[in-house]
Amino acid sequence: MNEILKYFPKLTEKQTAQLSQLGDLYKFWNAQINVVSRKDMENLYNHHILYSLAIAKIISFEANTKILDVGTGGGFPGIPLAIMFPDAQFTLTDSINKKIKVVNAIVESIELKNVCAMQIRAEELKQKFDFVTGRAVSDLPVFVSHIWNKITPDGNNSLPNGIIYLKGGDLHNELKATKISKRQISVYEIKDFFDDSFFETKKIIYIQR
Repeated sequence: MNEILKYFPKLTEKQTAQLSQLGDLYKFWNAQINVVSRKDMENLYNHHILYSLAIAKIISFEANTKILDVGTGGGFPGIPLAIMFPDAQFTLTDSINKKIKVVNAIVESIELKNVCAMQIRAEELKQKFDFVTGRAVSDLPVFVSHIWNKITPDGNNSLPNGIIYLKGGDLHNELKATKISKRQISVYEIKDFFDDSFFETKKIIYIQR
């Protein structure tokens, strides 16, 4: 939790309390339903929560912005972002029901009012959103093809509506294979925001709709 406060010192008391509760909640639920690698639980705040909040370093979602978090798993990046931006609306989806069970339990425990979680494949959703987020759900071209038509253009945020994707490693081939104008793609190095060695190869890919 100290790492979160280091990089986000202006959190409200409520945000700090909600983020602080996540450690024990994930420890409890992960012992029953594996949503975070057991060997990685001790790194929950850095490898999952802070990683999710890297998105807050490139955009502050305006009130009523609609964000779809695809393949949310245990709620990443959706839950930390929903805590950070309580006036935005988050829809968290995953195809695995037991993971959504964990997400809903955690959302209820910390009284997070701006999250709707459901078991559904993103391509089956009827709604449209301002932004779609994901964390290493699939290769980028596949991810884009599944959700591109779920995003409305324009928007009223500092970045135009689009995809904000978290992934590590060498993404050259994936970016090359993504059938979008290269002028619409921006890559942010998370190591520029956080000095932990875990983020050395981690990136945020933003694709404008």
